[in-house]
Amino acid sequence: MGAASRIAANAAILAATLVLPSAAFCAAALNVDARSSTCSQISQIIRQNKKVFVRSGFGGSSFRYPPAKCGWGYARTTASFRDAAGKQCVLDYACAYDSGSFYNNP
Repeated sequence: MGAASRIAANAAILAATLVLPSAAFCAAALNVDARSSTCSQISQIIRQNKKVFVRSGFGGSSFRYPPAKCGWGYARTTASFRDAAGKQCVLDYACAYDSGSFYNNP
C-alpha cells in the first residue's frame, strides 16, 4: 500500500505542476471604460496589469505591455480615444488584428 500511495502523491504533484502555469497564461484581460478614467490613469493601468481591454463607444482596443507581447496574428499599433475629461488620448502598444500576418493566411 505504501508504493501505491507514493505513486498517487507523485501523480498529484505532477498534475499540479502542469496545471498551475497554464492557469497563469489564461488570465483574461482587464476591462477598463475609457470614459471613467483619465489618459494617465489608463496608461498606468495598462502598465500595471500588462493585459487590458479599453472600451470606448461600441468597440475598444486591446493593449499589451510591454509592447512586444502582442499575440500571433496581431500587430503593434497606436489607438486613440477620449477619456473622462473629453481629452484625446493616443496610446502606443495597442495590439490590432493583422490581416497580412502569416498566421492569419492559411
